[in-house]
Amino acid sequence: MERILVIEDDADINRLLCRILGNGGYTATPAFSGTEAQLRLEREVPDLILMDLMLPGMSGEELLGFIRNERKLKVPVIILSAKAGLEDKVGTMMMGADDYITKPFEPEEVLVRVLAVLRRCRSTAAGTDGMEQEEILEFKKLSLNPFSRTVTVDGQEISLTNSEYDILHVLMEQPDKVFSREALYEKVWKNGYYGEDNTVNVHVSNLRKKIAARDKEEEYIKTVWGIGFKMA
Repeated sequence: MERILVIEDDADINRLLCRILGNGGYTATPAFSGTEAQLRLEREVPDLILMDLMLPGMSGEELLGFIRNERKLKVPVIILSAKAGLEDKVGTMMMGADDYITKPFEPEEVLVRVLAVLRRCRSTAAGTDGMEQEEILEFKKLSLNPFSRTVTVDGQEISLTNSEYDILHVLMEQPDKVFSREALYEKVWKNGYYGEDNTVNVHVSNLRKKIAARDKEEEYIKTVWGIGFKMA
């Protein structure tokens, strides 16, 4: 049974989330501030973190920085926040969040997102355990190593979230193919696409920014208007 740390300062929402997760078959542990969550993470690392951004003691952004940069934990993180702006979503994804849910939320959406992120992490772990090393993929100055799940641009490694890596992997495997947003979502999140979700666009935007930070001269991911994305 997967363990999920729920970081939310509103006691009613925290209890609701823990109840939703418990009914979904997960073990949910509450934390009501960023500092409390930090202490818990120093003692034990859960299978997934579900967290708000506006937290007392230590903000969600600061806590995410602690998780990814200081502790260098690979535990998947889903943000659940009332901040609905694209800038907020892109910013936290750039910092290492794996998914973003806006408040108010439906219980079914929380469970579906949690299931999708955990399923992707399980399949990634299974795919790299005991299997033969796959061929390194090259495109312009990009190099993607499927065995170590690392990506370099002109020899410099860039830090990608699991979702960003998986999207890039799909695109680089078939660089001439145009992938629709629906196809990318289903391949990466292993779940049905509902049309209104902006997740793929946010992750592709992040990928472009991270690659451009190493190579501003070349275009790597092209938008095919009305269809989706392909390698440029």
